[in-house]
Amino acid sequence: MRSVSYLGFGGVVAVAMIAASSAVGASAETFVNAPQPRVTTPAAGKTETAIFAGGCFWGVEGVFDHVKGVVSATSGYAGGTTGSPSYEQVSTGTTGHAEAVRVVFDPAKVSYAELLRIYFSVVADPTMLNAQGPDHGTQYRTALFPQSAGQERVARAYLQQLTAAHTFARPIVTRIEHTSRFYPAEGYHQNFMAKNPTYPYIVINDAPKVDALRRMMPNLYRS
Repeated sequence: MRSVSYLGFGGVVAVAMIAASSAVGASAETFVNAPQPRVTTPAAGKTETAIFAGGCFWGVEGVFDHVKGVVSATSGYAGGTTGSPSYEQVSTGTTGHAEAVRVVFDPAKVSYAELLRIYFSVVADPTMLNAQGPDHGTQYRTALFPQSAGQERVARAYLQQLTAAHTFARPIVTRIEHTSRFYPAEGYHQNFMAKNPTYPYIVINDAPKVDALRRMMPNLYRS
């Protein structure tokens, strides 16, 4: 599991080295080319907001930053009961929050259904319960936080579609949760992948996800 501390006036990040056993497990990650969603919704405005939890928010944010039509991706916390939580609090696994990413997107360029396909294809393994890669705990669970009735309808339909198609060898445990509250993470977590492309955790766990997006969905990828 990663461990984060920060020093100095600029919030410079110093992260503990990843245990060798965790690195080996993470490097074996495979990706699934999930099917096109059969249910979608028409664009409801110039922008929409969606929230996804898929393990460490560095990688989730990093992938969505490379999706055409995404206006912004912000790392943060969602799904818990603690108000204005800190990284240290969420890391205890006692706040109910998951590391999550708020995605603002242009639905005329990329639909919520397409974001779901990206999520299930390259962002997260939906068959892992309260864990992703080397990270374990409820704060690393996979969860969808629909921000409208339309999004929830699309999310539920896609989960049913993936299950019926046996897209994954094991049962999907990704939850649909309801909250509109999102707490942005500390500044040193934002754009972490872009700012630290050679950091070992990023190289092993997250950079392969961006590469998979580029290879598998070139029409949705932006450099």
